[in-house]
Formats: sequence, structure tokens, C-alpha cells
Amino acid sequence: MEGGEARMVSVSHKPVQARVAEARCELVCQPATLVALREHALPKGDVLAVARVAGIQAAKATASLIPLCHPLPLDQVLVDFVLGVQAIEVACTVRTGAKTGVEMEALTGAGVAALTLYDMLKSADKTMSINNLRVVRKEKV
Repeated sequence: MEGGEARMVSVSHKPVQARVAEARCELVCQPATLVALREHALPKGDVLAVARVAGIQAAKATASLIPLCHPLPLDQVLVDFVLGVQAIEVACTVRTGAKTGVEMEALTGAGVAALTLYDMLKSADKTMSINNLRVVRKEKV
């Protein structure tokens, strides 16, 4: 296209295939924040459950959030957390049977889950940062 006009690319020539993508990021925080999280001692309730649901909802809403993404039928969205000493690792795995991959859905799910953690923990920790959002796996299965 001339002039750089934005457009959604056609995937009509591609076959429907089973696809999976996984994205990860880290929410870096103070050790005391993780202690409070493990002890369920935070004012907003079950932080991990809310962040998990937010990540799932975000993956499902990706085409509404990112203008040129194709809307995809998602077969499964998994959001998992690994609590370390100074960080929470967030992982989002998305599966579909479609003509295009689901890496944007996985990235969106992981990112929004981390943002939800940030929101729910910010009263306890002013030093947090979300780092290293990336795709760690993308494949046709």
C-alpha cells in the first residue's frame, strides 16, 4: 500500500490450524509484598484470582484493544503465576484453531494480568515495575 495506510492483512489463504502461544512478564516488587500476598494480607482480597480472570478477559478482548488484530475463537486461556523472592512471574498460554497465531492474545493476557497485580498491590508497594513482556513460545500444534 502506498502512503502507509493501516490495514488488516488477509489470512483467507491460510488453513485453519491448531495454534498455541505463551507470553511471560515479571512484576518486580519488595519481598514484604510477596509475604503479604502469600499470607492473604492485602486489602483488595484474592489478588491472584482477580489477576487471573483479568488476564483471561484481556486475551479474549485482544481484537477490540489492538486495532488490526483478527478476532479469534479462543479454545483455552491459561494464566499462571510463580511467586519468587522479589518478583511474580506471569505466564499466559493461549490455544486456538484459527488461520493466524495467538501471540498477541498471550501478550495481552500476560500484560493485563501483571497490570492487575500492580493495581491490587500498589497500596502496599510503591516500588513495583512490570518488566520483560515477551513471547516465549509460538507454534502450530
